[in-house]
Amino acid sequence: MKKTLILVALIASILTSHAAPPAKYVRIITPKGECLLKLYDETPLHRDNFTKLVREGYFKDLLFHRVIQHFMIQGGDPNSRYAAEKQRLGEGGPEYTIPAEFNDSLFHKKGAIGAARDNNPAKASSGSQFYLVQGRTFTDSGLDSLEQLRLGGRKIPPYQREVYKTLGGTPHLDQSYTVFGELVSGIAVVDSIAAVQTDRYDRPLQDQRMDMVMLTRREAINFEREQAGLPPHNGIFTKFFDLFKPKY
Repeated sequence: MKKTLILVALIASILTSHAAPPAKYVRIITPKGECLLKLYDETPLHRDNFTKLVREGYFKDLLFHRVIQHFMIQGGDPNSRYAAEKQRLGEGGPEYTIPAEFNDSLFHKKGAIGAARDNNPAKASSGSQFYLVQGRTFTDSGLDSLEQLRLGGRKIPPYQREVYKTLGGTPHLDQSYTVFGELVSGIAVVDSIAAVQTDRYDRPLQDQRMDMVMLTRREAINFEREQAGLPPHNGIFTKFFDLFKPKY
């Protein structure tokens, strides 16, 4: 009886441990390569909407329709899937918006994903259009000027300034557009797409299509284990107990 109780307790422990990884991950597939996107838990409305669209296949074959080198690459317009050459894009999307989710700790460093929007006063985000930040690096004097001229005197925290001086980004967008994730691999893909030739409306002359796939729970857990220097878990018992985990 005692052994049975121990076994039951052990199974319960396994089933309840690692119920979900700390973040959700999306693989973005492009003609220039693949990158892996981590979505922030601090922006749950944007995270959940984006994962919903990915699972539905919403982004499959859409274009990066607006590309500006040293700034960003933008996509997510459903009208781009079957767009004719030279067709202007950027107005499409679901018939809803996402309330802004600004967070002082989330900023427009290179590789961040932000939600596009129109000029609505609430700064609510488009339901599907997004951009991946390329940006550029800044000097201290450049950031000082930006604080006064573009940020209305708002000070950029020291640790963020250091990132903008080394990795780079687009600090003038902070606290105005919602940042809801970041690339954890494949940032060079953004550089490659940003460098393509574009027309006068910033649309690439050669279509840059995308596809997106969610990592499974196990893939996400194993990715985070590898990031922590731990071996992945892929054994038969792991796969069996994964069957009993909550929906991911």
